[in-house]
Amino acid sequence: MTLDKDFAEGRAAEEPAPEETREFKRFFGVRVVAGIVFGVIAIWGVWVLVGLVKGPDKLPMAEAEKAKLAHVDEKSHDVEKALGDKTHGETTHEKTAKTDVHPAPTPSLHGSAPAVPGVRTSPLKPKAKGVEFIEGTIAALDYDLNKRFWGWRRNDILRFTDNVENMQLGVLEVVRRTSITLAERITRYGVTDVIDPNLENAMNWFMVKPSDYWLPSAEEKYKDGLDEFRKFAHKLQAGQARFYTRTDTIIPLLVKFADLLGSADENLVKEKEEDGSLVSWFKIDDYFYYARGVAMAMGHILHGVEEDFSEVLAARYGTDLLENAIHACHVASKLDPWLVTNGALDGIVANHRANMAAPISHARYYLDALAKVLST
Repeated sequence: MTLDKDFAEGRAAEEPAPEETREFKRFFGVRVVAGIVFGVIAIWGVWVLVGLVKGPDKLPMAEAEKAKLAHVDEKSHDVEKALGDKTHGETTHEKTAKTDVHPAPTPSLHGSAPAVPGVRTSPLKPKAKGVEFIEGTIAALDYDLNKRFWGWRRNDILRFTDNVENMQLGVLEVVRRTSITLAERITRYGVTDVIDPNLENAMNWFMVKPSDYWLPSAEEKYKDGLDEFRKFAHKLQAGQARFYTRTDTIIPLLVKFADLLGSADENLVKEKEEDGSLVSWFKIDDYFYYARGVAMAMGHILHGVEEDFSEVLAARYGTDLLENAIHACHVASKLDPWLVTNGALDGIVANHRANMAAPISHARYYLDALAKVLST
């Protein structure tokens, strides 16, 4: 009996009291929760820094409009002063008659000053047809070349920001197709007309492989292509180049855009790759951000189409269709999740590919419909 009693007392002394056990569990639980929270914050911070998850910077569709600040040519003041001196002393009737014959130009819907450096306008000389279109094409690629942190990344030696890289590929593909149509269709009266040398150079520079690092460097050639666009915009403003706003010149571009959106849409909805394997979770973000880049660049250029082809669109009742396409591109360009997931369509985890596919398919539908309306 004495031995049993001593054994029981010793075991009781070794076991912690219930209160001490609860205290230990609370302390342990707090440490675990705190560790998880700090770990998630640390991982999120690293991802944001290197651009793996939050890499693509949001580029608002209205950036082109915000960049177009009122920039009046210095000579316009002298012109206005000269006109004022010339009309000084004229009767009110004479001034009214001149105003009726030569009405003041209507300001551009997107501002009176161009975003192309050096191409200046004044209230007496608004933008020439085509300048808005060129500006939108330049803005689509200029951000990734000159304003984004690390710039063009597809040809970097250290490549670990695949989201940004795939988005840049989408932007580049849109600019490539635009440059071809601009050089071969929109700026030529017919198939026998000569291609503008600036546009031909730009078309060739944009065809450089995006991963070329040296001799030639991809980003340097792309910058040269944008410079050729700027030179062409100067010629448009000076009346030394042509930009034909006909239905047969814009329809090919709309068809190319719709085809590109269709390809992006297929990658967003397919379940298997061409070899029969299931779409990997490591590929879903590539398809997602490529489509986002396509939508972002296409939105910029379609704004230029809306401005420069406004008469043709209004005559064929296609303005609403184009605006719907622009809105769909705007929605797609704003999708920027922390982490791209490929959950079931009826599951708890989001399926970001399907979320992106919706506005992409809408934009494709409206561009297809617009091409058919303009062709009838």
